[in-house]
Amino acid sequence: MVLRKIVEIDEARCNGCGECVPSCAEGAIRVVHGKARLVSDVYCDGLGACLGHCPQGAIFVVEREADAFDGAAVQRNLAEATPARRHAAPTSSCPGSSARTFGLDVIEPVSSPQLSPDGRGGMMDAPSQMPSPGEKGGLAANPSRAERTSALRHWPIQLRLVPPGAPFLRDADVILAAHCVPFALADFHERFLDGRALLIACPKLDDVRAHLDRLAAILAQTPIKSLTVVRMEVPCCVGLVRIAHAAIERSGGEVPFGEAVVSTRGQVFKG
Repeated sequence: MVLRKIVEIDEARCNGCGECVPSCAEGAIRVVHGKARLVSDVYCDGLGACLGHCPQGAIFVVEREADAFDGAAVQRNLAEATPARRHAAPTSSCPGSSARTFGLDVIEPVSSPQLSPDGRGGMMDAPSQMPSPGEKGGLAANPSRAERTSALRHWPIQLRLVPPGAPFLRDADVILAAHCVPFALADFHERFLDGRALLIACPKLDDVRAHLDRLAAILAQTPIKSLTVVRMEVPCCVGLVRIAHAAIERSGGEVPFGEAVVSTRGQVFKG
């Protein structure tokens, strides 16, 4: 056992709502007999991603003697839980944070409706593009745009939600992208994402320390082929590069590193 930070749950305050369960990407928390409980010390990384998801304020991060965090045990735990979640997810679980991979045929691509000014400074669906009864997917096809299929092959993608040792990261070329990049870069999927694993984070608005801890744990526990940061040209986004370099150094390994900078007008400066 080691002295480290770990989650503690005040059962007197807990009402068993289960809001904390999906926020724990490692599956360390479950609702048992109407109360949230820490399943095992080895599943908890002590980062406290679950803290902000408890409406009762019943979850804390404390420092105590505990078994060391075990990424391999986390993966076994998640693998065992996945079939049950897939077929009969309890009301306290959230499919939005369940780790999973998928292929090209996940969903049939549907074109977005064409937008036109609404006269009040906003946008509205053009009348010719409004959904009509019987149209597949509820959206009319837009002949001006070719239908595209997403290049995303796994979930989750938020860095804080991706567990160390996630199978979709193993031996993968990993893209660490700033949140704004896909909005500025029209061909992000084709240019950067296709065939790669994705992590997203914001060095300005997110918890930088938590991102560093999580990325370092991922790199220490999961062999990857390369790590490429795709960031915006704005100065604050350089923080994402610093997080990546610090995580690589902390992990103690050698990871081929690359960087691409995207302008606010969607141009790629390097990479």
